Amino acid sequence: MMMSRIVCLSPLTEDQVRGLAKGFDVEAVVLPGGSTPEEVRAAVADADIVIGDGLHRYHLDAGILAAMRRCRLVQQPSVGFDGIDVESAARLGIPVSNSAGYNLDSVADWVVMAVLNLIRHGAWGDRQMRAGEWPMLKMLGRELGALTVGLVGVGNTGGAVADRLRAFGSRVLFYDVVPRSVTGAESCELNEVLARSDVVSVHVPLDASTRGLIDTAAIERMKQGAYLINSSRGPVVDEEALIAALKSGRLAAAALDVFATEPLPADSELRRLENVFMTPHAAAFTRDANERVLAIVAANIRRVLSGEPPFNVVNTARPQQEN
Repeated sequence: MMMSRIVCLSPLTEDQVRGLAKGFDVEAVVLPGGSTPEEVRAAVADADIVIGDGLHRYHLDAGILAAMRRCRLVQQPSVGFDGIDVESAARLGIPVSNSAGYNLDSVADWVVMAVLNLIRHGAWGDRQMRAGEWPMLKMLGRELGALTVGLVGVGNTGGAVADRLRAFGSRVLFYDVVPRSVTGAESCELNEVLARSDVVSVHVPLDASTRGLIDTAAIERMKQGAYLINSSRGPVVDEEALIAALKSGRLAAAALDVFATEPLPADSELRRLENVFMTPHAAAFTRDANERVLAIVAANIRRVLSGEPPFNVVNTARPQQEN
């Protein structure tokens, strides 16, 4: 039996990759940062397992996937897998797995922090104080328990956010394409969630049905002076529509961890708006979440190397047989 080859597109070391496959004799290859699509294609062509790019720098499109001659698994070390053409992978018999649930507590914590930051003017007040101001009379805020919070999507992360909001006493509404029940929360159609919520927090994957989901029409359905939180994927929100609503006062403020283009361009108008709280796609970036995602990746790699089917498969492919 030939040695299995694991190609990693994430910023790990070769020793770390070998550690993920502990107990198996593997060749570990880590793609250096700044690699071209041609270099990615060449690196993965003979891979048995590919660890995707958790930083979303490299995309595995149909052409690159077709060059994979013996791949048994593409393991994405994140929840989102929009950088992988999963339909092409399925046709080629390459299963794609994500790391579902690893970051739910980290992102849910970030969402609550972001909401509190907006409704109490936290980051804005800090900037004013550092500029020598004393803006106490301009910092009249709201209590989270007095607000209705609408969740667009209540999978792993949305459910964890709902749990936290109940502890504050908030009324929680939710919409999901999958019929669900959430303890202490009310299921509604999307338009009702938008219309009744003081705060709307988005928790959906990026696909053809959710790209631009929060557009001009959706924002117009929201309450005057509502708050928008996006920790899912940037293109779910129409940034031009959001900027217009923030500038006009249609929305009071927004908290964003994700953007249509990442890194966010230096000249983005979002950077100049005082009523926007931003972080650099870091809601899931905690030591605890990092430990969990490596454990999930390691477990799936070892399953496949042992001849078992992978878990968390997001397409319908079955693993290719080892040569």
